Amino acid sequence: MNGSGPADALLARPGAGILGAMIRPFDPRRLAAALKPADARKHTRFEDAVAFCIAVVLIGFGLALLQAAGLATGGVAGIALILHFATSWPAGLLFLLVNAPFYALVFRTMGREFGLKTLIVNPMLAGFGALAPHAFAIEVRSEPFAAVAGGVLLGMGVLALARHRASVGGFSALAIYLQERGVMRAGLAQALTDCFVIACAAAVLDPRHVALSVLSAVVLSIVLVLNHKPGRYSGF
Repeated sequence: MNGSGPADALLARPGAGILGAMIRPFDPRRLAAALKPADARKHTRFEDAVAFCIAVVLIGFGLALLQAAGLATGGVAGIALILHFATSWPAGLLFLLVNAPFYALVFRTMGREFGLKTLIVNPMLAGFGALAPHAFAIEVRSEPFAAVAGGVLLGMGVLALARHRASVGGFSALAIYLQERGVMRAGLAQALTDCFVIACAAAVLDPRHVALSVLSAVVLSIVLVLNHKPGRYSGF
């Protein structure tokens, strides 16, 4: 299960947003050092584990809600949902498979600890997706509500991971890699990949559902922009 569209770029550069990432250079290693005060206490492994479980529940329910409403979103999560609608394969399994090629880039661009935590989180999300159909069923009566609520759940889940130096992988690693190679700004690369994913959604969704999928991705982005700003959080 995206990860998330605009969330990927925002996670890579907390609080900057897509436009900020497009106009300013980005170095995740310097960012982590800059955000961490000298007296900040690092999260314990137990705290990380609890946060990962909370994030998986939030992201898992967010994706399940969007799936039940027949909606997609940006990033790898969007691709997983689109493939689910096209093939009926479990979205969690598809999320894990689609994300696999990006793991090496996560290690390269975000460092070993960040990469290891991301490797832990993604199988957890796949497991949640596999168990979800046997644990609960969602009946959507308002698709616009599902779009907004799904975006909020995904955003808060990604935010919980960001607080503990982890992510759901996805296109952020590719965007950072392209910036490091001088191809384009990370924010621009992220925006282009999200536009591509939403465009692909048009192949399996009608125009109304595509528009609601865009709404969900925008809500997710807003959650991160408002709640993930440098200097407001000291623990890593």
